[in-house]
Amino acid sequence: MPAAITVRGFRAPVIDSWWISCETREDTMSSRSAETWEQTPPLPEGHYVSGRVYNDEEIFSDEREHIFKKIWHFVCHESEVAETFDFRTTERADVPLIVTRGEDGRIRTFINVCSHRGARVVMEPGGNARTHTCFYHHWTYDTRGSCVSMPRSDGYDGTGVCKENMGLREVKTEVKWGFVFVNLDDESPPLDEYLDGALDIFDQVLPKAELEVFHYHRAEIDANWKAYQETIVDLYHEFMHVILRDTQMPAASMDDREMRTYANGHVTIAGLKADYDKYEGWTDRNGASCFPGLDPDDARFAPLFPAQTFITRGTVMRVDTVQPITAHKCLIESRGLGLKGESEEDRMMRIDHHNEYWGPFGRNVTEDAFAAEGCEFSFGKGAALRGIIARDEGGKGQCDSGLRGFWTEWSRRMGRPFSHPTND
Repeated sequence: MPAAITVRGFRAPVIDSWWISCETREDTMSSRSAETWEQTPPLPEGHYVSGRVYNDEEIFSDEREHIFKKIWHFVCHESEVAETFDFRTTERADVPLIVTRGEDGRIRTFINVCSHRGARVVMEPGGNARTHTCFYHHWTYDTRGSCVSMPRSDGYDGTGVCKENMGLREVKTEVKWGFVFVNLDDESPPLDEYLDGALDIFDQVLPKAELEVFHYHRAEIDANWKAYQETIVDLYHEFMHVILRDTQMPAASMDDREMRTYANGHVTIAGLKADYDKYEGWTDRNGASCFPGLDPDDARFAPLFPAQTFITRGTVMRVDTVQPITAHKCLIESRGLGLKGESEEDRMMRIDHHNEYWGPFGRNVTEDAFAAEGCEFSFGKGAALRGIIARDEGGKGQCDSGLRGFWTEWSRRMGRPFSHPTND
């Protein structure tokens, strides 16, 4: 009968006694052989992640169909299409989109594809236009998606092709607290049902503040999209960031933190604090103009499944989206938001606070990208076989419950367990 150990109530056999008890003396610790390296850890399946989820091409393709084409995506803030006929272009799940504000003030979204021969209609990243004309054959569309011009349309007489039935494909669009979300699936549930209350962590902030975007940048990184999104949910990686070791980890008790998981894989993290003057060269933020309902040292996170994150620190807000490009590359879009109509002095303060942590040369986001690319180096080549998500602090401290919630939803939507996602 093989020996057995118990890990948090889970009893598992020890194969060749390779899994050394945590109580083992330091002088008996050793490295692992190929055999023990490849063996499955004696943990419940929900407490480790197979490395195949980061590099398997079939899994990557299925994620696009079963996850990214089914969920609500944040695409922009209403301040980015503030005026009538303003528009922005973007992509979600490899689908090109136009987000525009119509003459009636309503924000609508359309697939950026001409109904005629499939060419991209709008080339610019943004602007203001009453109509959009496809360069290829000059079919023209208005901000309601209607086809309003079709050169020499009499050539289609008798074919059934006419302006009335050649409009753009509209995409479900909802706006919550100024944030514009879209869903490519016409049968999807409403946005609030999908969110399941995860953004309510900001309910004393966002409904009371009129915001606008003051910063936008995008960066491609050489990593699977999930490796980057995990850095947001994984509080244990605070140890990687000098800035967080100095300002955040000592600022409040780990027991004051509260990590909650929601339906559909969302997570919220509250109870974080920061003493900014603990970092050399920085000053405290006491007395600074804060967002409504927040103190200068507050921090709140809401990572929404699968790959978008809303974060406030007392004086500024950041919203990220992560878009898969390939199984080994992703695109990160990051926005900084401040209070609309604030003084120039307050805006400059907010920009400084944003850039210290989060800007393209900040001390946080670039290091997260470095971590994701470090994981890609190993998982992408198959050298790393799995990741451990077994920390359990009851939703406090640096608990892995958020990661487990993310991966549980991933498995539900993908129809395969994240610990053993392939048949081999």
